Amino acid sequence: MSELKWQKSSFSEGGAANCVELATCPAGHPHLRESEDPATVVQTSATALGALLRAVRDGAIGTAQG
Repeated sequence: MSELKWQKSSFSEGGAANCVELATCPAGHPHLRESEDPATVVQTSATALGALLRAVRDGAIGTAQG
């Protein structure tokens, strides 16, 4: 996965370690990982990622409180 260029959300404050990072491989498939566990990477489709983001935006999926 070294060819992936990971991006953190602009909502990550001060380089916080607990955020989701996103990358797109050369074939165009989105990849997600938790910055606290960068070795675990999930590959998905653009359609599924879009559905996830819409669900979060619309409040159908809440944020974890820890």
